[in-house]
Amino acid sequence: MKIFSILPWADWLALVCFFALWVGYAWFAKAWARKRPSLLVTTNRYRRFWMDQAISRDPRMLDGLITQTLSNTPAFFSSTSIFVIGALFAVLGTTDKVTELLSDIPFAQATTLVVFEFKVLLLIATFVYSFFRFSWCMRQYTFVALVIGSMPAPEQFASGQFDRERFVQRAASMVGAAAETFNDGLRAYYFSFALLAWFISPLAMVVATAIVVAILYSREFRSEVLSILKDDLKPPI
Repeated sequence: MKIFSILPWADWLALVCFFALWVGYAWFAKAWARKRPSLLVTTNRYRRFWMDQAISRDPRMLDGLITQTLSNTPAFFSSTSIFVIGALFAVLGTTDKVTELLSDIPFAQATTLVVFEFKVLLLIATFVYSFFRFSWCMRQYTFVALVIGSMPAPEQFASGQFDRERFVQRAASMVGAAAETFNDGLRAYYFSFALLAWFISPLAMVVATAIVVAILYSREFRSEVLSILKDDLKPPI
């Protein structure tokens, strides 16, 4: 029971709201995407079209370059996560100065060193989670390159020696899984900003978390980019 005495009840309630909104929104985004296509679901159509074109290409150097370009983004975020984690561990060595600095911020709630270190550790855990998601996304893109590289020649698909639809579905699902993993890591970055508001007060964190959820929803379900991508992709008759 000593762990519950580390934080005041207001901080525990804010922490519960934080994780409830994070996990709850992740579940909601997947469930709601079945009724209203999200940005991820919509771009999955393009991934399928891409793999449908990749099967017809020979050689497939362009598809390899696209895969490499896509893997550069999670690689950047993965390395950035390591730098952020290192910086946060450095903050743990200067907790006295940081808490004094926070006490000068208007509306900032005064906290003990133990509470401050607990908040920093939770922020570190968030970036550790994002690192694992981004690094796994990088590996998945290597699997995508493997799937593309193992595709038979277009003539073998045309002759019926291999099932074209099966290869397209497998490759598109692999790219979609990598994109979903990247989305999880990027979502952790968004919620880490909400977690920063906890250093001001529990109420600030709850408000910031609600704002992050609203931003994520608007970008995934109501963004201008989504409306452009949702246009019918069928060629005119």
